[in-house]
Amino acid sequence: MKVALITDTHFGVRNDSQQFHNNNEKFFHNLFFPYLKENNITKLLHLGDIVDRRKYINFSTAKRLREDFLDPLLINDIETHIILGNHDVYYKNTNEINAIEEIIDGRYSNFNIYYQPTEIEIDNTKILMLPWICEQNKDLTNKMVRDTKAQICMGHLELSGFHLFKGSMLSDGDSPETYSKFDMVMSGHYHHRSQSKNVYYLGSHAEFTWVDYNDPKGFHIFDTSTKELEFIKNPYTMYNKIYYDGNTSVSEEDCKDKILRIVVKNKTDTYDFDKFISEVESYSPVDYQVVEDFFEYQDILDEVDDTESTIDIFKKYIQKSETKDIDKQKLEKAIVDLYHEALEIE
Repeated sequence: MKVALITDTHFGVRNDSQQFHNNNEKFFHNLFFPYLKENNITKLLHLGDIVDRRKYINFSTAKRLREDFLDPLLINDIETHIILGNHDVYYKNTNEINAIEEIIDGRYSNFNIYYQPTEIEIDNTKILMLPWICEQNKDLTNKMVRDTKAQICMGHLELSGFHLFKGSMLSDGDSPETYSKFDMVMSGHYHHRSQSKNVYYLGSHAEFTWVDYNDPKGFHIFDTSTKELEFIKNPYTMYNKIYYDGNTSVSEEDCKDKILRIVVKNKTDTYDFDKFISEVESYSPVDYQVVEDFFEYQDILDEVDDTESTIDIFKKYIQKSETKDIDKQKLEKAIVDLYHEALEIE
């Protein structure tokens, strides 16, 4: 049997941006639900972080969540299994107060929600479902992982040695070896899609920040019989870079409803450049930023833009620091935690 997998939908991202809601709508209405219907897929597993804010939800976001995702799942009779992600829970040491229970539980007959580690069975395939691991459920989670006979594990895990975002590897976190007994471990939480040994991070379904630029997003189809995992790419992007060299043309597809970074490589005629910017604006981008590209700094700019995230820059600075009597690993973890908290506040 083929089942759909999606994770880290983060409804309400970017301060409940309507443009991001609209991008979600295109993905779900034009790709996701039509694909499930055309391929007769009637089961979905959501691996956490259905919403973006831990503390509250905007009414407009709640409406878009219902209209674009929850109602279509019910109307199309999609049996849905969902676990809690760290963005779904109010406190950090317990999962007791959470968005899933307050928004979904008891309102949708097709939903199965797992607040604690739970073993389920789909098409004779045993799957261990692991919601966000916190102080309250850590002991039970460890016991379930140790004792389960399931060969498949699906969770919202924080494992070391994987990229949280493209180019930003997390050195802190639980050891992947803890889950070595499973044939396959599929997880949400990290937004960059990656795989090492038996662990598969599925990645977010859409772009949320510039870190996601040029990093393929989408959802997956898992075959419980063959254990094959197929990636379905989301064609709807939010971010685009345009390089202006004095003879650059743009189209509506390049600009409309997108956040743009216009990198000026060569600007010899100010009038022509102003005409170019007017053309960009006529295609209704969400926003754009003009970046002057000085030749002598090109190597540095390219490195920062395309390979290093903010977290990577922090880590590199910490590791190069010559200050004595500082636990660099502990400092790095503190900086990463503060950065993630700042993202949640946005």
